[in-house]
Parts: sequence; C-alpha cells; structure tokens
Amino acid sequence: MAEISASLVKELRELTGLGMMECKKALAEAGGDIGKAEELLRIKSGAKASKAAGRIAAEGIVASHVTADGRIGALVEVNCETDFVARNEELLAFGASLAGMVAADAPADVSALGASVEERRQALVQKIGENISIRRFERMQARGRIASYLHGTKIGVLVDYEGPDEVGKDLALHVAFARPRYMNRTEVPADVVERERAILTARANESGKPAEIVAKMVEGGLNKFTGEISLLGQPFVKDDKQTVEKMLAASKAKLHAFRFIVVGEGIEKKASDFAAEVASMVKAS
Repeated sequence: MAEISASLVKELRELTGLGMMECKKALAEAGGDIGKAEELLRIKSGAKASKAAGRIAAEGIVASHVTADGRIGALVEVNCETDFVARNEELLAFGASLAGMVAADAPADVSALGASVEERRQALVQKIGENISIRRFERMQARGRIASYLHGTKIGVLVDYEGPDEVGKDLALHVAFARPRYMNRTEVPADVVERERAILTARANESGKPAEIVAKMVEGGLNKFTGEISLLGQPFVKDDKQTVEKMLAASKAKLHAFRFIVVGEGIEKKASDFAAEVASMVKAS
C-alpha cells in the first residue's frame, strides 16, 4: 500500500472540501492516486448529499439585494439543518449571490435558477455535510424606490415607498417587527373576516348582553382584528400612539408594497432529544 502523506491528504482536502479522514481513506483506497481518490470522493459525497436531502432544513438565512438605482430588490431564503451552519461564510456568500441573481434575472421560480446554481448547491452540501435547500424568493420592482432591512439573517424585508429615506427604513423595520399579513383592511379576504366574526359573535353571546350590544362588540372586535393584521392599521413601531397610515400622512410619504421572509416559517421542525441521541450512539459503539 502506498504511503499516504499528510501533504497529500491536505491537497485532496483542499480540492474537495471534505474531511481529513474521508480524504485519507479515499487516498488509501486509490493507492495514493489523488485523481482516482477525488473521483471516489465525488461518488461517495454524492451519496452523502442524497442522504442529507432527506433531513429537515429549518434553519438558514435570508439574503437581500437592492439594485444601485433602488428600483429592484430581492430576498432569498436558503435553508440548512443547524444554526451553526447558518453562520457559515460560504453559505452567506451563496445566499447573497442568489439574491443578486434573482434581482437581475427575474426567474419565474426556484427551479428556474438553473443547473449552475444547483451544481453550486450540491457542492456546498458535499463540503458542509448538511442538507442545504433554496426554499423561496421574493422579487420586487418598485413604483417608487426600495428600502430593505435584514434582522440578522433571519428576517428580510423590502418596501416600495415614496418619501424621505428615514420613512423607508422605519417602514422596513416595522414590517420585520409586526409581520403584517395585508397592506390594508380592504385586502383581508372575506373568509378570514367571517371566520373571525363567528368567533367574536360566539364570545360576545356568552356575555348575556342585549343583541344590539353584542353587535357593537363584534364590530369593534373585527375593526381591531383587521387593523392588527393590516400594515396601515397597525400601531407604528416607533410611536404606538399613531398608526402606520397616520405616520405616512404626517411624513408626506406613500407605501406601494411590501414583502418579507422569515427563515423557516411554516417548516415543521423535528424535535430531537440530544441526550437520547448520544446514549444511542454510545450503545451502538
């Protein structure tokens, strides 16, 4: 068997980005031939990537990009399995490049990002050893101009507005904090309103008050509900004495649209018992 030097292992590790022991084993199997060892690792790493794809990736990042003229913005969510990997510089760079691509190319959906992006994703999976997925993106072409806000790497916001710079920043910050579902009350779907009306009516009827009082209670409750889930009706994050709508009016500003992404929202995370996992590993060994 050919002697496997540390420098050879290091070279293969730099070529593949895989672990030292994996590289050493591949070199031994290939008789010290670094080319054959790299091929072996590609085969084995491909199997690892396939296995990783079955694991839940509920952590991750949101990356953003706004064009220099402020007219086009994009948010991209890239998921991974652990918060540790979510801080990986290569993952962050991958997300940033995707956001720039979405802004520039306006793909129809994630699958339209192309084969080269998929190759980069697979290479990242092989190098990092976790399932990594491009879950979704939002692209906005502004009627006014775009302000963006990233809360760490977990929440990303774009707002299309007209007015002072400070208003755009404040709007984006507010959206990250309040996470409104609609722009204004009129956008709230009728079925959402009726479902809430039924709940409020049942609750008000239990009070035993006259029908006309119950009706007023229900309407008051609906008014509060639609205000809380609609951006313009929400209390402004920097001054809860006024709504976002009133803040905009006072600033002579206008909001056209908003988009936001929260990492992992809607993904069912698998509960894990770390102690049990360790005990299981010890028992298996």
